[in-house]
Amino acid sequence: MHEFRYKRNYLYCEDLKVIDLARKFGTPLYVYSYKTILDHFLKLKVAFREINPLICYSVKANSNLAILRLLVKEGAGLDIVSGGELYRAIKVSCPSERIVYASVGKTDKEIEDAIRRRILFFNVESLSELESVNRISKKLNRITNVAIRINPAVEPKTHRFITTGSLSNKFGIDFQSAFKILKLRKRFKYLNLCGLHIHIGSQITEITPYISAIAKIVNFIRKLKKERVSLEYLNIGGGLGIVYDKETPQTAQEFAERVLPLLKKTELKIILEPGRFIVGNAGILITQVLYIKSTSKKKFIIVDSGMNDLIRPALYGAYHKILPLHITPTAVQKVDVVGPICESADFFAKDRSMPKLKQNDFLAIMSAGAYAFSMSSNYNSRPRALELLVKGDKVYIIRERENYNDLIDREVIPDFLK
Repeated sequence: MHEFRYKRNYLYCEDLKVIDLARKFGTPLYVYSYKTILDHFLKLKVAFREINPLICYSVKANSNLAILRLLVKEGAGLDIVSGGELYRAIKVSCPSERIVYASVGKTDKEIEDAIRRRILFFNVESLSELESVNRISKKLNRITNVAIRINPAVEPKTHRFITTGSLSNKFGIDFQSAFKILKLRKRFKYLNLCGLHIHIGSQITEITPYISAIAKIVNFIRKLKKERVSLEYLNIGGGLGIVYDKETPQTAQEFAERVLPLLKKTELKIILEPGRFIVGNAGILITQVLYIKSTSKKKFIIVDSGMNDLIRPALYGAYHKILPLHITPTAVQKVDVVGPICESADFFAKDRSMPKLKQNDFLAIMSAGAYAFSMSSNYNSRPRALELLVKGDKVYIIRERENYNDLIDREVIPDFLK
Protein backbone atom coordinates (compact mmCIF):
# COMPACT_ATOMS: atom_id res chain seq x y z
CA MET A 1 0.00 0.00 0.00
CA HIS A 2 1.14 3.55 -0.69
CA GLU A 3 -0.13 7.10 -0.98
CA PHE A 4 0.30 7.57 -4.75
CA ARG A 5 -3.16 7.51 -6.33
CA TYR A 6 -5.04 8.93 -9.28
CA LYS A 7 -7.68 11.55 -8.57
CA ARG A 8 -9.62 13.06 -11.47
CA ASN A 9 -7.03 11.55 -13.88
CA TYR A 10 -4.02 13.14 -12.13
CA LEU A 11 -1.49 11.26 -10.02
CA TYR A 12 -1.36 12.54 -6.44
CA CYS A 13 1.14 12.04 -3.64
CA GLU A 14 -1.02 12.24 -0.53
CA ASP A 15 -2.93 15.52 -1.07
CA LEU A 16 -0.68 17.09 -3.70
CA LYS A 17 -0.89 16.79 -7.48
CA VAL A 18 2.47 15.41 -8.62
CA ILE A 19 2.43 17.26 -11.95
CA ASP A 20 2.40 20.55 -10.03
CA LEU A 21 5.54 19.44 -8.19
CA ALA A 22 7.23 18.50 -11.47
CA ARG A 23 6.44 21.90 -12.99
CA LYS A 24 7.57 23.80 -9.90
CA PHE A 25 10.74 21.89 -9.03
CA GLY A 26 11.80 20.47 -12.40
CA THR A 27 12.90 16.96 -13.29
CA PRO A 28 14.39 14.47 -12.60
CA LEU A 29 12.76 14.58 -9.19
CA TYR A 30 12.30 12.14 -6.32
CA VAL A 31 9.04 12.47 -4.37
CA TYR A 32 8.50 10.62 -1.08
CA SER A 33 5.31 10.15 0.94
CA TYR A 34 5.64 10.76 4.67
CA LYS A 35 2.49 8.78 5.44
CA THR A 36 3.63 5.73 3.47
CA ILE A 37 6.98 5.60 5.27
CA LEU A 38 5.32 5.94 8.66
CA ASP A 39 2.56 3.44 7.88
CA HIS A 40 4.98 0.73 6.81
CA PHE A 41 7.12 1.19 9.90
CA LEU A 42 4.05 1.03 12.14
CA LYS A 43 2.76 -2.08 10.34
CA LEU A 44 5.91 -3.93 11.43
CA LYS A 45 5.77 -2.48 14.92
CA VAL A 46 2.16 -3.60 15.38
CA ALA A 47 2.70 -7.01 13.81
CA PHE A 48 5.55 -7.81 16.22
CA ARG A 49 4.22 -5.95 19.27
CA GLU A 50 3.95 -9.22 21.21
CA ILE A 51 7.76 -9.38 21.51
CA ASN A 52 8.51 -5.63 21.25
CA PRO A 53 11.53 -5.93 18.93
CA LEU A 54 14.04 -3.21 18.14
CA ILE A 55 13.33 -2.26 14.51
CA CYS A 56 16.55 -0.95 12.99
CA TYR A 57 15.84 0.68 9.64
CA SER A 58 18.43 -0.26 7.01
CA VAL A 59 20.07 3.05 6.13
CA LYS A 60 21.47 1.84 2.81
CA ALA A 61 17.96 1.61 1.33
CA ASN A 62 17.52 5.39 1.50
CA SER A 63 19.86 7.43 3.66
CA ASN A 64 18.29 10.89 3.40
CA LEU A 65 18.54 12.62 6.79
CA ALA A 66 14.87 13.62 6.84
CA ILE A 67 13.76 10.01 6.34
CA LEU A 68 16.18 8.77 9.01
CA ARG A 69 15.00 11.43 11.45
CA LEU A 70 11.34 10.62 10.74
CA LEU A 71 11.92 6.99 11.71
CA VAL A 72 14.22 7.66 14.66
CA LYS A 73 11.58 10.00 16.13
CA GLU A 74 9.12 7.10 15.94
CA GLY A 75 11.45 4.86 17.95
CA ALA A 76 13.36 3.11 15.18
CA GLY A 77 16.99 2.17 15.45
CA LEU A 78 19.36 2.22 12.48
CA ASP A 79 21.19 -0.60 10.72
CA ILE A 80 24.40 0.88 9.30
CA VAL A 81 27.15 -0.52 7.05
CA SER A 82 29.79 2.24 6.88
CA GLY A 83 31.41 5.13 8.68
CA GLY A 84 29.39 7.48 6.51
CA GLU A 85 26.15 5.89 7.66
CA LEU A 86 27.32 6.15 11.28
CA TYR A 87 27.88 9.86 10.63
CA ARG A 88 24.32 10.14 9.31
CA ALA A 89 22.98 8.27 12.35
CA ILE A 90 24.74 10.74 14.64
CA LYS A 91 23.41 13.70 12.64
CA VAL A 92 19.80 12.58 13.17
CA SER A 93 20.40 12.00 16.90
CA CYS A 94 19.83 8.26 16.82
CA PRO A 95 20.59 6.92 20.32
CA SER A 96 23.77 4.81 20.24
CA GLU A 97 21.98 1.91 21.89
CA ARG A 98 19.73 1.70 18.79
CA ILE A 99 22.55 1.40 16.24
CA VAL A 100 23.78 -1.93 14.85
CA TYR A 101 26.70 -2.12 12.43
CA ALA A 102 27.07 -4.71 9.65
CA SER A 103 29.44 -4.93 6.59
CA VAL A 104 32.08 -7.48 5.71
CA GLY A 105 34.77 -4.83 5.26
CA LYS A 106 34.88 -2.41 8.20
CA THR A 107 38.13 -0.45 8.42
CA ASP A 108 40.03 0.09 11.68
CA LYS A 109 38.93 3.73 11.71
CA GLU A 110 35.28 2.81 11.16
CA ILE A 111 35.46 0.26 13.97
CA GLU A 112 37.16 2.72 16.33
CA ASP A 113 34.66 5.49 15.61
CA ALA A 114 31.74 3.14 16.31
CA ILE A 115 33.29 1.84 19.53
CA ARG A 116 33.80 5.41 20.73
CA ARG A 117 30.11 6.07 20.00
CA ARG A 118 29.15 3.00 22.09
CA ILE A 119 26.83 1.52 19.48
CA LEU A 120 24.63 -1.40 20.50
CA PHE A 121 26.81 -3.95 18.69
CA PHE A 122 28.73 -4.93 15.59
CA ASN A 123 27.48 -7.71 13.34
CA VAL A 124 30.82 -9.43 12.81
CA GLU A 125 31.28 -11.42 9.61
CA SER A 126 34.66 -13.17 9.96
CA LEU A 127 37.17 -14.36 12.52
CA SER A 128 39.72 -11.80 11.36
CA GLU A 129 37.18 -9.01 11.83
CA LEU A 130 36.44 -10.30 15.32
CA GLU A 131 40.15 -10.14 16.12
CA SER A 132 40.32 -6.57 14.80
CA VAL A 133 37.38 -5.43 16.94
CA ASN A 134 39.00 -7.07 19.98
CA ARG A 135 42.37 -5.41 19.24
CA ILE A 136 40.86 -1.95 18.79
CA SER A 137 38.67 -2.38 21.88
CA LYS A 138 41.79 -3.23 23.89
CA LYS A 139 43.49 -0.07 22.62
CA LEU A 140 40.48 1.98 23.74
CA ASN A 141 40.09 -0.02 26.96
CA ARG A 142 36.45 -0.75 26.16
CA ILE A 143 34.31 -3.88 26.22
CA THR A 144 32.49 -3.99 22.88
CA ASN A 145 29.24 -5.81 22.13
CA VAL A 146 29.38 -8.15 19.16
CA ALA A 147 26.88 -10.37 17.34
CA ILE A 148 28.13 -13.15 15.10
CA ARG A 149 26.58 -13.01 11.64
CA ILE A 150 25.61 -16.53 10.68
CA ASN A 151 25.43 -17.66 7.08
CA PRO A 152 22.54 -20.15 7.33
CA ALA A 153 23.10 -21.69 3.88
CA VAL A 154 19.64 -21.03 2.48
CA GLU A 155 18.78 -19.98 -1.07
CA PRO A 156 16.06 -17.33 -1.17
CA LYS A 157 14.30 -16.88 -4.49
CA THR A 158 15.60 -13.47 -5.43
CA HIS A 159 18.16 -12.01 -7.84
CA ARG A 160 21.55 -13.66 -7.42
CA PHE A 161 23.21 -10.28 -6.79
CA ILE A 162 21.10 -9.66 -3.67
CA THR A 163 21.25 -13.06 -2.00
CA THR A 164 23.39 -13.04 1.13
CA GLY A 165 22.54 -16.25 2.97
CA SER A 166 24.15 -18.99 0.86
CA LEU A 167 27.65 -20.31 1.37
CA SER A 168 28.72 -19.02 -2.04
CA ASN A 169 28.22 -15.44 -0.81
CA LYS A 170 30.82 -13.34 1.01
CA PHE A 171 28.59 -12.74 4.02
CA GLY A 172 28.57 -14.31 7.46
CA ILE A 173 30.15 -17.30 9.20
CA ASP A 174 29.04 -20.92 8.86
CA PHE A 175 27.47 -22.66 11.88
CA GLN A 176 30.47 -24.87 12.62
CA SER A 177 32.95 -21.99 12.66
CA ALA A 178 30.58 -19.82 14.68
CA PHE A 179 30.20 -22.59 17.27
CA LYS A 180 34.00 -22.81 17.67
CA ILE A 181 34.26 -19.03 18.06
CA LEU A 182 31.52 -18.88 20.69
CA LYS A 183 33.07 -21.77 22.61
CA LEU A 184 36.36 -19.82 22.66
CA ARG A 185 34.74 -16.51 23.61
CA LYS A 186 37.05 -16.04 26.62
CA ARG A 187 39.90 -15.61 24.15
CA PHE A 188 38.37 -12.26 23.14
CA LYS A 189 38.78 -10.44 26.43
CA TYR A 190 37.51 -7.09 25.19
CA LEU A 191 34.40 -8.41 23.49
CA ASN A 192 30.96 -9.31 24.77
CA LEU A 193 29.70 -11.90 22.28
CA CYS A 194 26.07 -11.22 23.01
CA GLY A 195 24.09 -12.12 19.92
CA LEU A 196 23.55 -13.79 16.57
CA HIS A 197 22.64 -12.14 13.28
CA ILE A 198 21.26 -13.44 10.00
CA HIS A 199 20.31 -11.65 6.80
CA ILE A 200 19.55 -13.92 3.87
CA GLY A 201 19.00 -11.39 1.09
CA SER A 202 16.84 -8.62 -0.29
CA GLN A 203 13.45 -8.44 -2.07
CA ILE A 204 12.39 -11.84 -0.73
CA THR A 205 8.74 -12.47 -1.45
CA GLU A 206 8.35 -16.00 -0.04
CA ILE A 207 8.27 -16.94 3.65
CA THR A 208 9.90 -20.38 3.29
CA PRO A 209 13.55 -19.21 3.23
CA TYR A 210 12.98 -17.15 6.39
CA ILE A 211 11.38 -20.09 8.18
CA SER A 212 14.27 -22.31 7.16
CA ALA A 213 16.94 -19.83 8.29
CA ILE A 214 15.26 -18.97 11.60
CA ALA A 215 14.60 -22.64 12.37
CA LYS A 216 18.31 -23.35 11.87
CA ILE A 217 19.20 -20.47 14.19
CA VAL A 218 16.76 -21.68 16.85
CA ASN A 219 18.38 -25.13 16.79
CA PHE A 220 21.81 -23.53 16.98
CA ILE A 221 20.79 -21.44 20.00
CA ARG A 222 19.48 -24.61 21.66
CA LYS A 223 22.86 -26.26 21.03
CA LEU A 224 24.69 -23.27 22.51
CA LYS A 225 22.53 -23.34 25.64
CA LYS A 226 23.55 -26.93 26.24
CA GLU A 227 27.16 -25.73 26.16
CA ARG A 228 26.24 -22.95 28.62
CA VAL A 229 26.80 -20.24 26.01
CA SER A 230 24.27 -17.53 26.81
CA LEU A 231 23.17 -14.79 24.42
CA GLU A 232 21.02 -11.67 24.66
CA TYR A 233 20.08 -10.77 21.07
CA LEU A 234 18.89 -12.40 17.88
CA ASN A 235 18.93 -10.13 14.84
CA ILE A 236 16.89 -11.66 12.01
CA GLY A 237 17.89 -9.02 9.44
CA GLY A 238 15.60 -7.62 6.78
CA GLY A 239 14.93 -8.37 3.13
CA LEU A 240 11.11 -8.41 3.12
CA GLY A 241 9.96 -7.96 -0.46
CA ILE A 242 7.57 -5.37 -1.83
CA VAL A 243 5.27 -5.16 -4.84
CA TYR A 244 7.01 -3.79 -7.93
CA ASP A 245 4.73 -5.48 -10.44
CA LYS A 246 2.82 -8.72 -9.80
CA GLU A 247 4.71 -9.98 -6.75
CA THR A 248 2.66 -11.26 -3.82
CA PRO A 249 4.97 -10.80 -0.83
CA GLN A 250 3.85 -11.57 2.69
CA THR A 251 2.41 -8.68 4.67
CA ALA A 252 4.02 -7.64 7.95
CA GLN A 253 1.23 -9.41 9.83
CA GLU A 254 1.56 -12.62 7.81
CA PHE A 255 5.32 -12.60 8.28
CA ALA A 256 5.01 -12.05 12.03
CA GLU A 257 2.41 -14.80 12.47
CA ARG A 258 4.73 -17.33 10.82
CA VAL A 259 8.00 -16.43 12.53
CA LEU A 260 6.85 -15.40 16.02
CA PRO A 261 6.39 -18.98 17.28
CA LEU A 262 10.02 -19.69 16.38
CA LEU A 263 11.37 -16.42 17.74
CA LYS A 264 9.64 -16.83 21.09
CA LYS A 265 11.46 -20.14 21.59
CA THR A 266 14.79 -18.30 21.68
CA GLU A 267 13.83 -16.13 24.68
CA LEU A 268 16.17 -13.47 23.22
CA LYS A 269 15.64 -9.79 22.40
CA ILE A 270 14.72 -9.67 18.70
CA ILE A 271 16.03 -7.12 16.21
CA LEU A 272 14.67 -6.56 12.69
CA GLU A 273 16.44 -4.65 9.90
CA PRO A 274 13.83 -3.62 7.30
CA GLY A 275 14.75 -1.14 4.59
CA ARG A 276 12.98 -1.62 1.27
CA PHE A 277 9.79 -2.73 3.09
CA ILE A 278 9.54 0.71 4.72
CA VAL A 279 10.63 3.04 1.93
CA GLY A 280 10.47 1.13 -1.36
CA ASN A 281 6.91 2.05 -2.30
CA ALA A 282 7.10 5.37 -0.48
CA GLY A 283 8.97 7.08 -3.30
CA ILE A 284 8.70 7.78 -7.02
CA LEU A 285 11.07 9.22 -9.60
CA ILE A 286 9.55 11.87 -11.87
CA THR A 287 10.97 12.28 -15.35
CA GLN A 288 9.99 14.21 -18.49
CA VAL A 289 9.83 12.99 -22.07
CA LEU A 290 12.56 14.68 -24.13
CA TYR A 291 12.17 12.94 -27.47
CA ILE A 292 10.21 10.20 -29.20
CA LYS A 293 12.31 8.20 -31.62
CA SER A 294 11.15 5.49 -34.01
CA THR A 295 13.32 3.00 -35.88
CA SER A 296 12.43 0.06 -38.09
CA LYS A 297 12.43 -2.19 -35.00
CA LYS A 298 11.69 -0.05 -31.96
CA LYS A 299 9.94 2.99 -30.60
CA PHE A 300 11.95 4.80 -27.92
CA ILE A 301 10.65 7.20 -25.30
CA ILE A 302 13.75 9.18 -24.35
CA VAL A 303 13.43 10.80 -20.92
CA ASP A 304 15.58 13.20 -18.89
CA SER A 305 16.32 10.71 -16.10
CA GLY A 306 18.84 7.92 -16.49
CA MET A 307 20.57 4.97 -14.89
CA ASN A 308 22.55 7.46 -12.80
CA ASP A 309 19.24 8.23 -11.01
CA LEU A 310 17.87 4.66 -10.84
CA ILE A 311 20.31 1.87 -11.67
CA ARG A 312 18.16 -1.12 -10.66
CA PRO A 313 16.87 -1.93 -14.19
CA ALA A 314 20.41 -1.79 -15.61
CA LEU A 315 21.96 -3.66 -12.68
CA TYR A 316 19.34 -6.31 -11.93
CA GLY A 317 16.95 -6.17 -14.88
CA ALA A 318 14.50 -4.89 -12.26
CA TYR A 319 10.93 -4.00 -13.16
CA HIS A 320 9.42 -0.64 -12.18
CA LYS A 321 5.91 0.42 -13.15
CA ILE A 322 5.88 3.64 -15.19
CA LEU A 323 2.76 5.79 -15.03
CA PRO A 324 1.80 9.08 -16.68
CA LEU A 325 1.15 11.94 -14.27
CA HIS A 326 -1.95 12.77 -16.27
CA ILE A 327 -4.18 10.10 -17.83
CA THR A 328 -5.81 10.91 -21.15
CA PRO A 329 -7.78 8.57 -23.44
CA THR A 330 -5.24 7.26 -25.95
CA ALA A 331 -4.07 4.17 -27.76
CA VAL A 332 -1.54 1.83 -26.20
CA GLN A 333 1.80 1.13 -27.87
CA LYS A 334 4.90 -0.92 -27.12
CA VAL A 335 7.96 1.18 -26.37
CA ASP A 336 11.35 1.21 -24.70
CA VAL A 337 11.66 3.92 -22.04
CA VAL A 338 15.31 4.99 -22.05
CA GLY A 339 17.51 7.69 -20.56
CA PRO A 340 20.20 10.04 -21.89
CA ILE A 341 23.23 8.14 -20.54
CA CYS A 342 25.79 6.86 -23.03
CA GLU A 343 25.21 3.19 -22.20
CA SER A 344 22.90 0.66 -23.83
CA ALA A 345 22.00 -0.48 -20.31
CA ASP A 346 20.41 2.92 -19.66
CA PHE A 347 16.76 1.92 -19.76
CA PHE A 348 13.75 1.86 -17.44
CA ALA A 349 11.52 -0.43 -19.52
CA LYS A 350 11.77 -2.58 -22.62
CA ASP A 351 8.86 -3.53 -24.88
CA ARG A 352 6.49 -1.99 -22.35
CA SER A 353 2.87 -1.30 -23.24
CA MET A 354 2.36 2.39 -22.58
CA PRO A 355 -0.27 4.99 -23.50
CA LYS A 356 0.73 7.09 -26.48
CA LEU A 357 3.12 9.75 -25.21
CA LYS A 358 4.25 13.07 -26.57
CA GLN A 359 7.22 15.35 -26.02
CA ASN A 360 7.25 17.10 -22.59
CA ASP A 361 4.85 14.62 -20.95
CA PHE A 362 5.73 13.69 -17.38
CA LEU A 363 6.11 10.12 -16.13
CA ALA A 364 6.37 8.59 -12.67
CA ILE A 365 8.74 5.66 -12.21
CA MET A 366 7.14 3.88 -9.29
CA SER A 367 8.67 2.07 -6.29
CA ALA A 368 11.76 4.29 -6.32
CA GLY A 369 11.97 4.92 -2.58
CA ALA A 370 14.64 2.28 -1.96
CA TYR A 371 17.97 1.80 -3.75
CA ALA A 372 17.30 4.68 -6.13
CA PHE A 373 18.85 7.89 -4.84
CA SER A 374 21.08 5.92 -2.45
CA MET A 375 22.67 4.17 -5.46
CA SER A 376 22.66 7.22 -7.71
CA SER A 377 25.81 8.71 -9.22
CA ASN A 378 27.21 11.58 -11.24
CA TYR A 379 28.02 9.39 -14.24
CA ASN A 380 28.22 11.41 -17.46
CA SER A 381 28.73 14.42 -15.15
CA ARG A 382 25.04 14.62 -14.38
CA PRO A 383 24.05 16.45 -11.17
CA ARG A 384 22.00 14.34 -8.79
CA ALA A 385 18.32 15.11 -8.51
CA LEU A 386 16.31 17.01 -5.91
CA GLU A 387 14.37 15.10 -3.24
CA LEU A 388 10.99 16.13 -1.86
CA LEU A 389 8.99 14.86 1.11
CA VAL A 390 5.21 15.30 0.97
CA LYS A 391 3.16 15.33 4.15
CA GLY A 392 -0.53 15.85 3.52
CA ASP A 393 -0.84 19.02 1.47
CA LYS A 394 2.65 20.30 2.37
CA VAL A 395 5.90 19.68 0.50
CA TYR A 396 9.44 19.96 1.87
CA ILE A 397 12.77 19.99 0.05
CA ILE A 398 14.89 17.36 1.80
CA ARG A 399 17.84 17.51 -0.60
CA GLU A 400 18.68 20.35 -2.95
CA ARG A 401 19.36 19.61 -6.60
CA GLU A 402 23.07 19.49 -7.35
CA ASN A 403 24.56 22.01 -9.78
CA TYR A 404 27.59 21.88 -12.08
CA ASN A 405 29.84 23.42 -9.46
CA ASP A 406 28.99 20.54 -7.10
CA LEU A 407 30.36 18.15 -9.73
CA ILE A 408 33.86 19.63 -9.60
CA ASP A 409 33.91 20.98 -6.05
CA ARG A 410 36.52 18.48 -4.80
CA GLU A 411 38.66 18.34 -7.92
CA VAL A 412 42.05 20.05 -8.20
CA ILE A 413 44.15 20.87 -11.27
CA PRO A 414 47.86 20.63 -10.25
CA ASP A 415 49.91 23.81 -10.68
CA PHE A 416 52.10 22.27 -13.38
CA LEU A 417 49.02 21.98 -15.64
CA LYS A 418 47.98 25.59 -15.23
